Formats: sequence, C-alpha cells, structure tokens
Amino acid sequence: MIIIRFLPYGKQDIDEEDINKVVSVLKSDFITQGPRIGEFEEKLAKYCGSKYAVAFNSGTSALHGAYFAFGLGKNDEIITSPNTFVATSNAALYLNAKPVFVDVESETGNLDVSKVAEKITDKTRLIVPVHYSGNPVDLEELSEIAEENNVKIIEDAAHAIGARYNGEKIGNSRYSQMSILSFHPVKHITTGEGGAVLTNDQDYYERLLMFRSHGITKNNFINQPDGDWYYEMHYLGHNYRITDLQAVLGISQLKKLDGFIKRRREIAAIYNAAFENNPYFDTITEKRGCESSYHLFPIVLKDRFKDKKREIFLKFRQEGLGVQVHYIPVYLQPFYNNLGYHRGLCPVAEDFYQKEISLPMYPAMNNDDVDYVIGTIFRVLGEIL
Repeated sequence: MIIIRFLPYGKQDIDEEDINKVVSVLKSDFITQGPRIGEFEEKLAKYCGSKYAVAFNSGTSALHGAYFAFGLGKNDEIITSPNTFVATSNAALYLNAKPVFVDVESETGNLDVSKVAEKITDKTRLIVPVHYSGNPVDLEELSEIAEENNVKIIEDAAHAIGARYNGEKIGNSRYSQMSILSFHPVKHITTGEGGAVLTNDQDYYERLLMFRSHGITKNNFINQPDGDWYYEMHYLGHNYRITDLQAVLGISQLKKLDGFIKRRREIAAIYNAAFENNPYFDTITEKRGCESSYHLFPIVLKDRFKDKKREIFLKFRQEGLGVQVHYIPVYLQPFYNNLGYHRGLCPVAEDFYQKEISLPMYPAMNNDDVDYVIGTIFRVLGEIL
C-alpha cells in the first residue's frame, strides 16, 4: 500500500526566522551558557505570568529540578495521575520519594480531584496534577484540598503552555509552588529538547539555577572566596543546562505561540463540530473555566467498540493518520510492577487507555488535512464497526 498523505499526531513548526535565529547564535561568541538563556527565561516568565523561569534541557529534568527545589526526599509521597508520561512519577523516584496514583475523570482524562483527599497521608508532601492534552485540571478545588491538608502543588503543565484557567494562563503558579513545561518537538513550541520550571518563589528559583548546573553557585558562598574565579558546589546537582542555540529557538517560537494555539483551537472546533453526537466515540470536555491549548486531540471509543481499538488504530495508520495513544497508565509498566504497583489500581484510567486514540493536531495542518482526518475516521470506523 502506498500512503499518499501521512499526518502525524503532532510535529514542530519551524520557519526561516527560527532557522536564521539559530544560525545567528552559531556565529556568535556563545552557543551555550550565554545571554540567550536568560532572555528566553525572562520572556517565558512574562508570557506565563510568573516571576521566574528556569530553562532546562528537557521537561523531565525540569520535573526533577522542581521536585528537588521543593525538597522532596526519601519516604515522601507525591499524589499524581497515572494518565501521563512516565517522567511525572519517575522524577519523584529519582529522589527516593514514592508516587501515589489517583484515578482520572472519564470525560477529561485529568486527575479526579474528588478522589485526591482520600489518598493523602502523613507522608504526602506534593500533589502533581497533569493538565492532560492541554486541558487544565480544576486548580481552585485542588488548591483548597492541598491547603486543608498542608500539602503543596507542582503543576505538570508539559501539555499546557498557553492554556487558561479562570481566564489566566497556566504557569502563573497562582495555585501552585511551581509549574513545569516541555519544549519537545510535538509540543506547542520547541527548543529541540527542552523544558522549564516557572515559580514565584525566589528560594526555589535559586535552587533550580544551581541544580541544573552541578549544584554550583558563583555567589552566596559558605567559605571565603579565593578570587574572582571562585565557585562552590552546594548540592549534588546535574548538568541539565539548556544551550543558547535552544534558547534562541525558544525565543523565536514564543513570538508565534499565540498564533499556534489559535490554530490548534480552530482545528479542535472543526473536529468537535464534525464529531458531535457520532455513534463511535466521544471527545474531551472543557470544563467551566478551562480553556485547552490542545496539545492533543484525544478521542475515546464507546464502550462497545474498545475491543476493536487495535484494529482501528492499525487501519488509521495504514490510511495515513499518524495516530498515537496517550497513555499507558504509568503503574502498568514492568518497572512499576516490580515496585509493587498492580493492575486495577485506577480502573477509570485503565478503561480510558483501552479506548483513547490521539488524532493529528498541530498548527501546520490546513483545512484539507483536517477534512482528510475527519473523512478517513468516519470511513474506517464505518468499515470496521
């Protein structure tokens, strides 16, 4: 079979301006640890409405940094969603903390806030909501639960830059201590690989800066400095630094972010109108006060069709739709099974996984592409079901 058209579920949108900006850094004095990183962080913080941003070389290292800066450690627990990429909980394991998974809402795939309080123990230090697909979790209700139980929130906003909750952009940390972002190529903007932590807390900010660079500081010394070259290592940090090459690409991409999100929401509106009341699947719900940035466009098969998912997925791929599945519940992974997590822990998340398929969603799609996705889906489902 020859596939004439292939539409991935997501991809970067790089133009000549982006390329020229990267080339300009290649010709400059600094390709890493230079001025573009601070510029990117300043613009990112301003866009999201936070005081500080610290850029990292991936969303995963940003999560690790955020948990470290907060002080997460051995025998501590975090509450999070199983419907996420493994990095959300892995970063807690890096610090010898324990992930505790809470089930999700069937209509959004997001953490079911109503089930959080019952999982809080005297070891719980953090709640880490994941804004799945770019659709915000109910942060106001979650923050009330956190405050009542003396725990804090770090938002995994890897899907959600540009999304809004109660009219404000995700990442402003109004309801949380920190928020993390990802700039992987399938995300809203890209730096190749990359991530960031947003916060309004200066202490966290300073710990994040050191953690991403081997735990080293060039000020606030404990010992008397030997000279202008002097530095000290205060923490066991990592080399999680982002480069100026990546940062300048992020600066260029950030200027286009609102346009990218506008187009994603236009595509989502076309999808939602075409899919309304169809007999095969449901789409994700935007709850009151939530405005998704549509990193993903998930469809959720009706119960009676979920046993056909593998066949449907394969046929979509054969017809040029680069669909994907988000996600296998984290605790079903063999590594987590070996830690004692087991099937049946979060039945709604497991059922969601059995029915979810992510459709092509990225700004460079034109309306013909969108129409092709819609037409192909209905044709394939009509043939199979």
